[in-house]
Amino acid sequence: MAYLDPVAGKAREGKPAAAVTNAAAATATAAAGATPTKAEYDALLADNNALRTKLNGLLTSLRAGGVIAP
Repeated sequence: MAYLDPVAGKAREGKPAAAVTNAAAATATAAAGATPTKAEYDALLADNNALRTKLNGLLTSLRAGGVIAP
């Protein structure tokens, strides 16, 4: 039975993807008033950019590991 063949099983195994660390804690907080300040907006933007970078790194790792299509 082919599925019990350890050599054939090893050949079908995928290669592990590179590790991606967890995203850092958010730095943005709820706006103090009805309209966010520039500092509040900038903190939210920085968090968004950090998460985008983390997601792109994760997708790159998954592609390199053969988990998702390039």
